[in-house]
Amino acid sequence: MKIFEIKSHDGPGRYGKLGDWESPLIINKDDFTIAKDESSAYDVEKEIAEWSVSQTIEKAKTVKDKEIAVIQGSKYIDLRIKCLKELEELGYNGFIIANADDLLLHPRDLVDLVVRLRENMKSSSYLIFPFAEAQFIPLLVYMGIDAFFDDIGEYYSYINVLMSPTKNYDLETYKLYDMDQKELEKYNKNTVDFVLREVREHMKNSSLRNLVEERSATSPQYASALRILDKNYSEYLLEHTQLY
Repeated sequence: MKIFEIKSHDGPGRYGKLGDWESPLIINKDDFTIAKDESSAYDVEKEIAEWSVSQTIEKAKTVKDKEIAVIQGSKYIDLRIKCLKELEELGYNGFIIANADDLLLHPRDLVDLVVRLRENMKSSSYLIFPFAEAQFIPLLVYMGIDAFFDDIGEYYSYINVLMSPTKNYDLETYKLYDMDQKELEKYNKNTVDFVLREVREHMKNSSLRNLVEERSATSPQYASALRILDKNYSEYLLEHTQLY
């Protein structure tokens, strides 16, 4: 297991180290043991979500080197917390939030879930958001996400979409570059890397909130999530905010 060490906070966002890597970070799946899980869709009956959680936990028990597991539970926060706590008891400290793409389309659910998970998890555990648009990364880190996968860069390269820190461009419509799939994949992964470097530097300078507000105009979902976070979770935000 790789130890997660918190060096400082900027709001609920946590700057630190995960093993030898500076966090928040991009996780290479080859560097970690990820337990298999039993997935379910986001909007399903609770009985199906309960089955998904129980099967995910059973599969997680069989893994020898317990590092990262998946938090299932669909749209039910109580099941998500149950899954988190049982996986922590098994010895895991890294947790992938399932149904991430659906959560980005439901700002209230996204905010409620991330905050509740952070409030119920150990400080030595870390949250992974697997499928994050580059423009969403500052807000997700500010809310409490610690790590990401860069699969989204590869995915968009196959449909000829270029990622920038603030917007995605369909290269059939916006002819910014003439790239093949591999070139575009590399460009997109560099975009995600740049945004995370940008986020870490803002955290070191206690200015992450400024970056979050700058990016809030990039999408209606982003703006809604920030409004909900400010309105419903002001105490959560203030808990680790530096006072001057």
